[in-house]
Amino acid sequence: MTQTPTLPQTLSQLRKIAGQLIMIRFPGTALDDATAQFIRDNGIRAVCLFRGNMTDSEQLGRLTAHLRAIMGPESLIAIDQEGGAVVRSTWVPAPPAAMGLGAADDTDLAQRTGAAVARAVKAMGFNWNFAPVLDLNNNPHNPVIAERSFGAEPQRAAELAMAWMAGSHAEGVACCVKHFPGHGDTNVDSHRDLPTVDKPVAELQRLELAPFRLASGAAPAMMTAHIVYPALDPDFPATMSRRILTGLLREEWDYRGVVITDGMDMHAIAGRYGVGNAAVRALTAGADMVMALGTTETQDETLNAIAAALESGELTMDEVETRLARLSALALAYPCKPRSYKEDAADRDIMAEGWRRSLSARGNPQRPPAGAKLRLVVRQDVVSDGVSEAGVPAENVAASLRRLYDVEMVTFADAETFDWNALPQDGRFTVLASTSRLRYGEHARGNWKPDLHLALWNPYQSLDIGAPALLTYGFAVPALNAVNAWLSGELEAQGRVPVPGFE
Repeated sequence: MTQTPTLPQTLSQLRKIAGQLIMIRFPGTALDDATAQFIRDNGIRAVCLFRGNMTDSEQLGRLTAHLRAIMGPESLIAIDQEGGAVVRSTWVPAPPAAMGLGAADDTDLAQRTGAAVARAVKAMGFNWNFAPVLDLNNNPHNPVIAERSFGAEPQRAAELAMAWMAGSHAEGVACCVKHFPGHGDTNVDSHRDLPTVDKPVAELQRLELAPFRLASGAAPAMMTAHIVYPALDPDFPATMSRRILTGLLREEWDYRGVVITDGMDMHAIAGRYGVGNAAVRALTAGADMVMALGTTETQDETLNAIAAALESGELTMDEVETRLARLSALALAYPCKPRSYKEDAADRDIMAEGWRRSLSARGNPQRPPAGAKLRLVVRQDVVSDGVSEAGVPAENVAASLRRLYDVEMVTFADAETFDWNALPQDGRFTVLASTSRLRYGEHARGNWKPDLHLALWNPYQSLDIGAPALLTYGFAVPALNAVNAWLSGELEAQGRVPVPGFE
């Protein structure tokens, strides 16, 4: 277990204790001298890497090795490699989204997928994956969860997530389930504002809380949600709520694992409470680690605030030592030691199976005949929303379909102004490909009339367009391959959407 002085005397010592309680991020694909020194000076033992930190396996392996050398044997190096649109390492075998696995409804497939994800990220030097998502997506207008959820039925969603998690743990990568107590029934993204889930306790226990309760005995870590649940705590979001993190999770449920906050740079927290104040409140509420993902300046602010709380006794050394013991236990149970990765081809087969078995149909879609003249209508730009990777470029969708058809492509910039009626009436089979998470507005819902809708990201978009649809739950290459397999008659769409409204 990490040792801490009983009576620290200096700000430097206090900051080194505080540093063990935060996770940071940093820019770039290599560790510069200033960042390395910041990590050393402050005793940082946990980092989360994002797409901007990665180019390929060789570079990433060098970076994680450098981090391990600086942070020591109890390093925690984390990644968001959920599947679907939320992946950071995009060159390894592409996992299907959680809702795709929900549509396939097979715990064995979920377990094999979790194991394959873990093999790849372990090889690159990670030992902590912020997955799987346990949120029940019971709000069709949720702007940030959607296909990241295994479904809307608590028991089955938990079973699939726990199978995925068991696969990861068997390969030596710790999971962190999220976002406790549940981010599924929101129509606000907590990256942008503070959502509220205003339900009675009994309803929360039946839905939102149920999968976390079911998984609490197996999950080595949980991530908190920046959401207010008035029935549980009317004053603070879960991340800063002692009633929720200590009263409910620790005392009522007897949860023994690590509790880590979601990113404290998110506007729901930083914009309302300030990062330093919020970090102290999260730790005193019961969190073990604060995800300080902002800039070096906000990380300094966080360290100073935690150090001041230690000095004043607002955060006691007994509490800190308990938190450090949990973090050490996690790092020792899932050591940060890269493995060789020789299963790439076999794991790509597992992922392809998942994408194919998740493929779902709505409204009896019909296949255009081989070689038909096809008009593809697709968004011209692809952007990241800060959580997911950017969607598939329009030309990639066209190139995939051109393997089967004579494709003319028409792109649009704004769905609310695109004039569907201006398309030529020349008999071409018209396909709409949806390549963003955004739901369609009134204009598209009332005027767009494709022959076939390929919902290549958010399955709820298929509810917006009055046309037969094929749902993939994501836009990775194996998703496009599964679409082509269906179009060519090689594959039937046998997935069943695991949320209400698609009957």
